[in-house]
Order: sequence, then C-alpha cells, then structure tokens
Amino acid sequence: MAIALVTGASAGLGEEFAWQLATAGHDVVLVARSRDRLSEVAEVLTSATGRAAEILPADLTTEEGREAVADRLAADEAPVSLLVNNAGFGLGEGFLTSTWERERALLDIHVTAPLQLAHAALPGMVERGHGAILNVASVAARLGNSTYAAHKRWAVDFTQALAGQLAGTGVTATAVLPGLVRTRFHDTDSLRHMRDEFPDLAWLDPERVVTSALAAVRRGQTVVTPTPAYALAATVMRAVPTAVTRRGRTIARD
Repeated sequence: MAIALVTGASAGLGEEFAWQLATAGHDVVLVARSRDRLSEVAEVLTSATGRAAEILPADLTTEEGREAVADRLAADEAPVSLLVNNAGFGLGEGFLTSTWERERALLDIHVTAPLQLAHAALPGMVERGHGAILNVASVAARLGNSTYAAHKRWAVDFTQALAGQLAGTGVTATAVLPGLVRTRFHDTDSLRHMRDEFPDLAWLDPERVVTSALAAVRRGQTVVTPTPAYALAATVMRAVPTAVTRRGRTIARD
C-alpha cells in the first residue's frame, strides 16, 4: 500500500493534501509541530476514509525535528512513496527589520528541511524504482523582493535539478507554484493585512491547489502553476526586468 508523508499537515494545504491522498487510497504520515492537532486530523481522516494515519510531531526548524522525519523517510519498513514538502510560514517584514533567529527559522523550514528530507527519502525510492517528491513553492519564486521569495525560487530550482538527476529511475520531482490561498497562513498579525489588499479573485481554494499539484505528480510534470491566471502572472513576471519584480509585494502561497 502506498504511503505519503506530508509536512505541515495540521492545517491549510498540508491538511488538504492528507485528505486527498487518503481519499485516493494512500496511508499517510502527518508531520507538524502540534501533537494534539495532528491527532485530531488523523482521527477524523481515518474515520472518514478508512486509511491509516500515522502522526509524527516534529519542528522542522530544528535539527532534532528534521532528523526524526528523515529517519522515518529512510525506514525500510512501511516505506514512503510520496514526500510532500509543504511546511512553511512567512515573516511579513523585510530582511533589515527581521531578526536573525526568524530568518534562520525561515531558511530551515523552506530550504534545509526539503533538502534534508528529500536526501533521506530518495535512495529508497530509487532502489524500489518508484516514488515522488512534491515541493510546495510559490509564484513568489518569480519575484526577487524577499527572503521568502528567494527560498521559493530555490525550491523550484532544486526540484528541476532533482528531476534531471532522477530521469530514468521511476522517481519524479514536482514543484507547485500557488498564489494566494485561503488558509490560516495569513492569520498572523504581520500577514493579515494581505486579506484586504488583494481582491477575492486573487485567492485560491486549497482543494483546487492540491488537486492540481497531485495531478501534476501523476503526470510526472516538473513545475505546475495551479490556475491559468497565476500561470500567466508567472510568465509576465519572468519577462519583466528584475528591477521591477524585486520591488513588488510578496505573493505568499499557503
């Protein structure tokens, strides 16, 4: 039976990934910081779908947390065939005003964690001849205006590098680039203002984003943007000078 591991699974896109994967017949491993919240999600998910839901509380901004998840991914028993690197957060402030501790945590959860977890998962996937890595990036990757955007650009480049190295192995790598998504990501004081700054048409439902991402994984597609409007926006952002895009507002993804 296929097993999928989802980080940031206690809410938002991560919870939606867990639901869609379980509904499609996958057992799931749910990773997030809150044991209580993970237990709630797992109980409801298993009751509704009949699929097994293992919980793995871990803070991916810490080495201890990343190692715990990496150990699960490297385990030969009940091997994971799909890794969804979804966990993340935004700072809502510029580099010059944020603290080093917050910047380091942002880097660890968006860059160090996906890198370390993919490194743990891929040897077993390649040996078995099947598997997939799905990295949740953002259309902010097409901007150059924040460390968040820089990390998401790295996620896209990392995914493309993986896809090239995995060719012919039966294992794939996909990056999904959502725009604004209606989740609790923007509930923090530093990001709540974005709910009023962007029109309703700019906001996506988690279900649509996750459906598009998982469809891309099934196709073996390397990079996917969930909607035509955001795909067009990403194309325009690639075409305009970086001097323009780096002054734009960050479009956060989840």
